[in-house]
Amino acid sequence: MTSTVPRSSAGAKRKPAASGGATGRRERARGHGLRTRFRRDRTLILMTLPVVLLLLVFNYVPILGNVVAFQDYDPYLSDNGFIAVFQSPWVGLEQFQRVFEDAGFWHAVQNTFVLFLLQLVLFFPIPIALALLINSVIRPRVRAVAQAVMYLPHFFSWVLVVTVFQQIFGGAGVLAQTLREHGHPGFDIMTDPAVFKYLVTAEMVWKDAGWGIIVFLAALAAVPHDLYEAAAMDGAGRWRRMWHITLPALRPVIALLLVLRVGDALTVGFEQFLLQRQAVGPDASEVLDTYVWWNGIRNQDFSYAAAAGLIKGVVGLSLVLVANKAAHLMGEQGVYKK
Repeated sequence: MTSTVPRSSAGAKRKPAASGGATGRRERARGHGLRTRFRRDRTLILMTLPVVLLLLVFNYVPILGNVVAFQDYDPYLSDNGFIAVFQSPWVGLEQFQRVFEDAGFWHAVQNTFVLFLLQLVLFFPIPIALALLINSVIRPRVRAVAQAVMYLPHFFSWVLVVTVFQQIFGGAGVLAQTLREHGHPGFDIMTDPAVFKYLVTAEMVWKDAGWGIIVFLAALAAVPHDLYEAAAMDGAGRWRRMWHITLPALRPVIALLLVLRVGDALTVGFEQFLLQRQAVGPDASEVLDTYVWWNGIRNQDFSYAAAAGLIKGVVGLSLVLVANKAAHLMGEQGVYKK
C-alpha cells in the first residue's frame, strides 16, 4: 500500500511535465513552421508591402477624417489643418440633420439611383454577352484581336472619352454636320438633359464593357471541354450547351460581381459627370459624388460634405450585406461565405 502511493503520485506529477513538454514542442514546431513559411514566401510578402501601405495611407487612414462630420470644422483655426480638427467645436448630429433637410441631397440621391438602375440593366449584361461571343470564336488570333480592341478604351481617360463622344454626337460633331450637309436639321446630344442618363451609360459601355470581359473569359477558361464534348455527343446544340454548361459556370462570378455592383450603387461616377456638368446643368448631372465634391471643395463646407459622404458609405455597406445575403439564399457564395 505504502509503496504504490509514491509511484502513483510520482506518475501524477510526471504527467503535467509531459503535457507541458508536448505543448512546448507544438509551440516550437509552430514557430518553426512560421519561420519556414516566411523564408519561403518572403519575396511575395515584400511584393505586397507597397500595396498594403497604399491601402493604409489612402483607404484606411482617411477614415479617421470622418470625425469632422460631427464637428463644425474650420481649417483656418490653425495653420495646420490636422490640428484644426482638435480645435473645431463639436456639434453632434447637426450636420446630418442639415443633409436630410436639404432638397438638393435627395435630388442627387434620386439621380444616383436612376443612373445605377439604368447601368445595371443596360451595362451589366454586356460584358457577359461579349465574353460568350468571343468564347464562341474558334480562331485564337481573331479572339485575341477582338478582345484587345474591346478593352483598349478602358485605358482612356474620361477626358478623352467625353471628347470622342463630343466630336461624334455634339452640335459640331460628325453626325450633326453630315445631316446639315444633306439638308436635315442637326442635333446636339451632349447638351440635352433629357438623354443625359443614356449618354453617360453609353460612354461607360464603350469604355469599360471590354474590360469586364476578362473576368468572364477567365471563368469560361476553367470549364472542362469534356463537358461540351459529352453534351455534343448527346445531341445538345450550341444554345443548349450554353444554357446548361456555360451559364451555370458563370453564375458564381455573376453573383459576385452583382453583389459588388450593388454595393457600388451610390458611386456611379465622378469625373465623368463633373466634366459634363456645365453642358447639361446640375439638375441632370448631379449625383452624390459630385454633390459631396461641390459642397466640400467648392463651397468649403467640409463637415457637411463629410456627413453626406459618411451616409453614402453606410448605405453602400448595407447594400453589400443585403445583396450578399440574397446571394447566399440563391446558393451562391457572394463576397464571403456564411
